[in-house]
Amino acid sequence: MKNFKIAVIAGDGIGPEVIASGIEVLNGIAALDKSFSIELKHFPYGCNYYLEHGEMMPPNALDELKHFDAIYLGAVGDPKVPDHISLGGLLLKIRRGFDQYINLRPVKLLEGAPSPLVGVNPSDIDMIVVRENSEGEYANVGARLYRDTPNEIALQTGVFSRHGCERVMRYAFDTARRLNKSVTSISKGNALGYSMVFWDQIFDEISREYPDVETHTLLVDAAAMFFVKNPKRFQVVVTSNLFGDILTDLGAAIAGGMGLAAGANLNPEKKFPSMFEPIHGSAPDIAGRSIANPLASIWSISQMLDFFGYEQWAVKLINAIERLLVEKKTLTPDLGGSARTDQIAPAILDIVANL
Repeated sequence: MKNFKIAVIAGDGIGPEVIASGIEVLNGIAALDKSFSIELKHFPYGCNYYLEHGEMMPPNALDELKHFDAIYLGAVGDPKVPDHISLGGLLLKIRRGFDQYINLRPVKLLEGAPSPLVGVNPSDIDMIVVRENSEGEYANVGARLYRDTPNEIALQTGVFSRHGCERVMRYAFDTARRLNKSVTSISKGNALGYSMVFWDQIFDEISREYPDVETHTLLVDAAAMFFVKNPKRFQVVVTSNLFGDILTDLGAAIAGGMGLAAGANLNPEKKFPSMFEPIHGSAPDIAGRSIANPLASIWSISQMLDFFGYEQWAVKLINAIERLLVEKKTLTPDLGGSARTDQIAPAILDIVANL
């Protein structure tokens, strides 16, 4: 029997609530499958840890986390801690430290899920966004000069390496080839004459290695427009760290809301653990009220199972979420229901057991 060791960082706000639901589902599937088991270890890292210790996680955290097969992250953020500290001290540190260079976000409108777009159906919104996740605009290279003077200057440098661009693009092309889908590269080469022209050049070079894959390119402003006006044109999308961050939140908005938005931070070679998370944030305004929607955290469990090689269970989980949305019997208030957060996982497992 395969035993998977999972590090759990429930984090802040609604993080512990939605992560508890995801863990319940993961353990339930392991009990049904019996070919693998789950071993969990919880870590108290996050903003509360920062307020007590002055750091989001201890200096040796990565040394301890690297021995796990995966990390399951809830949400990080608290009004008492500046966002650049909470993000940079935990999430970005893990992504960079474990070379999780692929951020994989499904933008898929499930049957029964709400969309603000008029007249769309699930076949119209079904894309995979492959976001570069380790460098680019989030490389955190820069400086503050002449602080607190009228001449103060802030410099923020994007870092785009050939190695970093090539590997994320090849991952996107390999995904598209496997799924028989097209690839669209999104950049801003008309304004960013170094980084994005470089990105566009490399995309053109890599595309020649995949003559069987249909390719497209779009400027990010046009892409944002088409995400709303014609999302069906997108199948596999590859883009930079910043553009991917923004566009996937727009994608979540058109595909059921942030409560259905999951993300995977992958080290495809499995040299380091990958990290799976709902992307909705800590939502401190509703924390502790048992109304948070855990479906994104459950969707991220589907991504984890798929990464572990259990595609059948990954698909069953998505099908179960979809049936839950269609039946509308057990939904949290954001989806028009009255169910508590802790009622969702049992309902999902009941559906999975009967699929």
